[in-house]
Amino acid sequence: MEFLEILQQEWAIRALIASSLVGLMCGVLGCFIVLRNMSLVGDALAHAILPGVVIAFVVVGYSELGFFTGAVLAGLLTAVGITWIQHNVKTKNDAAIGIVFTAMFSLGVMGISYISKNEGVHLDLKDFLFGNVLGVSDSDLYLTAGVTFYVLLSVVVFYRYLFVSTFQAVIAQTMGISVKMVHYFLMLLLSFAVVASLQTVGVILVVAMLITPASTALLLSNRLPTVLVLAGTIGLLSAVIGLLLAIQLETTPGPAMAVTATLIYLLAVFFAPQKGLVFRSAQKRKLRARIRMEDIIKRSFHLQNAGNLSLDQLSQQLELAPRTVSKAIQQLSKQRFFETDNDKITLTGRGQELARRLVRAHRLWETYLVDKMGMDAEHIHDEAEHFEHLLTDEMLDEVDAELGFPELDPHGSPIPAKIGLPKFPLSRLQPSQSARIAAKQMNEHITAQLWKLGLLPDTDISVMSNEGQEIQVRSGERVIELSRELARQVNVVDG
Repeated sequence: MEFLEILQQEWAIRALIASSLVGLMCGVLGCFIVLRNMSLVGDALAHAILPGVVIAFVVVGYSELGFFTGAVLAGLLTAVGITWIQHNVKTKNDAAIGIVFTAMFSLGVMGISYISKNEGVHLDLKDFLFGNVLGVSDSDLYLTAGVTFYVLLSVVVFYRYLFVSTFQAVIAQTMGISVKMVHYFLMLLLSFAVVASLQTVGVILVVAMLITPASTALLLSNRLPTVLVLAGTIGLLSAVIGLLLAIQLETTPGPAMAVTATLIYLLAVFFAPQKGLVFRSAQKRKLRARIRMEDIIKRSFHLQNAGNLSLDQLSQQLELAPRTVSKAIQQLSKQRFFETDNDKITLTGRGQELARRLVRAHRLWETYLVDKMGMDAEHIHDEAEHFEHLLTDEMLDEVDAELGFPELDPHGSPIPAKIGLPKFPLSRLQPSQSARIAAKQMNEHITAQLWKLGLLPDTDISVMSNEGQEIQVRSGERVIELSRELARQVNVVDG
């Protein structure tokens, strides 16, 4: 009850509103800071505003508007200084940031220390470093609300410019967008956000509110609009929960907000649906299990073709315990890859199709490594053994086309045709070999193409040339050229 009574007090309500505004604003703006790899720049601006605060105090005294103006000017001066050094001096980018912000921060600390010695001056360095959200005044609240509204409105209005210049700077320039102007505008918004967060979390911890919610959101989604909404929500929750915990535990609110944001980030690190460690670990376990099952199917395919498929032979070749292989066979039988009859095991049609696909992937990849990568044929088996499980059908089709639809691998073994292609395609015929166009083709499209070429069903043909991307065949007195891709899809029978 005492805790609820505290939350009903005016200072607590002001603190809660200010914290919510800062969390929302920093979360949204932080997305562009993180995506542009400007986290260190945000840290620099947060520290570099102190000289502006000191000068404003000297000129106009203790004034929120004066502090705001001085801090923003100091932030912009820092951004210009960093950019100038990066573009005109042979100094590393991160070093330029470190040089400027440490110098500005040091001047600010020295200035606050000096003027604090004067009688009647109450300018506490600790409040600037770590914030004092419990002491937020009405004028502070109005300033924070105004800055938050301006920053969020700017993100909405200039979203297109921020998006393009963040992900495709070159395209942005071709569209007539000044990438440099967008950069400085973002620095202006960042300066506003830092100053508005000064009273809530301080110059040191504002970086946590800018970076951590945005980083958390990027773990949860890859779409920028969704990331912006998530980052704003996470920033708001971090600020509110951190403040409530600070009141309950009687500790400093700024650090409590930063710790809360970090805890939410750690939850995302472990449990994010696509990028979390738990999800990735589960995916790796599934991949290992799939690879083991596919190895069993492929090895069974070779043994079955050799006429000696048995549990003992399979266990020996896979170097696995018979009990492990037997359990895997039972699981694969439920998926209709195997048929079992007492001790006899046989690959089903479905199992043979998968095995042929794996063999095709293995031999195509070996051919690619030798023909395109220049590797020795004796040292390619292990890599092909790994990649045969990872290559998609689209990738295999691209590799096949890139290699010119080879029929033999570097070891002279035949490369199985793609599932769905004829078992005896025209492309397999060698010069001087004869055959007959089969009455049944894969589809009507192939039949129509053959009709255009004058190759009707049951037409006798003989191959004249089978090199390159064109295959020449003779039909009667005519010589007809077919593309290799079409020849791979034409079903023929022995003449």
